[in-house]
Amino acid sequence: MSRIIVGMSGGVDSSVAAMLLKKAGHEVLGVFMKNWEEKDENGVCTAETDYADVRRVCDTIGIPYYTVNFEKEYYDRVFAYFLDEYRKGRTPNPDVLCNREIKFKAFLDYAMDVGADAVATGHFCRLGHAEDGSLTLLRGVDAGKDQSYFLYMLSQAPLSKAMFPVGGMTKAEVRKMAEEAGLCTSGKKDSTGVCFIGERRFKPFLKQFLPANPGNMVTPEGRVVGRHDGLMYYTLGQRRGLGIGGAGNGERWFVLYKDLSRNELIVTQGGDHPLLYSRTCEGTDVTFIAGHAPAAEFDCTCKYRYRQPDQAVHVSVDGDRCVVVARESQRAVTPGQSMVFYDGDVCLGGAIADRVVDAGQVPLPAEAER
Repeated sequence: MSRIIVGMSGGVDSSVAAMLLKKAGHEVLGVFMKNWEEKDENGVCTAETDYADVRRVCDTIGIPYYTVNFEKEYYDRVFAYFLDEYRKGRTPNPDVLCNREIKFKAFLDYAMDVGADAVATGHFCRLGHAEDGSLTLLRGVDAGKDQSYFLYMLSQAPLSKAMFPVGGMTKAEVRKMAEEAGLCTSGKKDSTGVCFIGERRFKPFLKQFLPANPGNMVTPEGRVVGRHDGLMYYTLGQRRGLGIGGAGNGERWFVLYKDLSRNELIVTQGGDHPLLYSRTCEGTDVTFIAGHAPAAEFDCTCKYRYRQPDQAVHVSVDGDRCVVVARESQRAVTPGQSMVFYDGDVCLGGAIADRVVDAGQVPLPAEAER
């Protein structure tokens, strides 16, 4: 019998993960990680609400539970990075960093210190083994809920102490099992949005931490068509919330790129402008789950964002940097986002998109002269 600490979020997935491990005969402890404390727009502290659900679930299952506070670690290792990326005009993915730095580092270290044999979470992914015996990270059985994308930064050490009990199930099966067991989280809505922002409005949240710097919205030709609230609030390819109105030919406006040097948001009408498309992107902070790249150059598939279908690419690796060349043009590849590599169901690793080098077959927007 193993002693397993389950990271419980107050959601249905981690609830069922804990229940499955208890049924398998393990000694299970439920732990709620408190990473961020703030009330939502209705004045409700969501952490308190989620922890109340954890308590009810653990009472139903019959396991002990408690909470640990990682607010300082979260601010230093995740949120500070999040703010720094937005200052640079990029669009970060803090959930990826949270998994590496908090759930599978700070939390894992804590669990080992208190005598756990392993930690478990409700992530929809699986573990496997390569021919050389090393661990592999596999997509979850439920393709629509697979979360391997958010775990690509993990290495062999944390994976050797990790368990993903619901990775071989579909979401429908998880909910059905929770309902049959009488768990209060069986019908709870899935959380969405950035881990610490949740479903609240993004602009007011970010404005609390970074000063807004309004400026002009301009076309690639330099014609001013509106005002932006601050470059940090926009992402490439965005079409909602621009507020330009009926200027031009009546088509929708889209964000092409950000010119930080002039504090200008470059926009265009219609979503098929060449500057929105590219095949080649340089990446940084390259990590591989095996601890090394499959080769200096290799073919695989890639997700440039979480919900995107796999794209065929060729990857060239040089130290902690890489160049990813897609077989087909990609729309709105966004600096700061994760490019995650796959070989079939195996998540190989990934990199942070750093620089699109061939958008519209012209120099980089930051380097182009109008």
